[in-house]
Amino acid sequence: MSASPASRHIGALAHDSHDHARCVADALTKAATLCAKRGARLTALRQCVLEHVWDSHVPVGAYALLDRLRADGYRAAPPTVYRALAFLAEEGLIHRIEALNAYIGCGQADRPHQAQYLICQRCGSTAEMDASAVHRAIADQADGAGFNVTRQSVEVLGVCRRCQTSTAHA
Repeated sequence: MSASPASRHIGALAHDSHDHARCVADALTKAATLCAKRGARLTALRQCVLEHVWDSHVPVGAYALLDRLRADGYRAAPPTVYRALAFLAEEGLIHRIEALNAYIGCGQADRPHQAQYLICQRCGSTAEMDASAVHRAIADQADGAGFNVTRQSVEVLGVCRRCQTSTAHA
């Protein structure tokens, strides 16, 4: 039985037999395919930003990305990074983590969804999950209050399995 998209991403956070090199390669391949299909230009710079966002499952800020781009030889300025991030977010390839003012790759870029995030307060690892029941509960409560939701962000802070285990063995 195949794992659901949500559990695959949570597994990445928990560091359960996660092949991160393959994860990044798959994300970049999927991004190139989706952009070509949509007629969107995934330039070399945008792809480089996306690759750096996917470097780990820890959200990365725009200025850290700027430093990484400069280390790669790009003569980038903050507006360049923000434009690339805006493109990637618009295409659904990344998400902004509001609580951290940072970005993380989207493992479900091929379909519209309302994601929620599990964020480890110790190591910073972040996992995207797609709990449709959470989304429905928010929509139902908002509808009952006569409220029109235009955007939602559900970010759950806690401690991942690896950090819990390392604390228990310390």
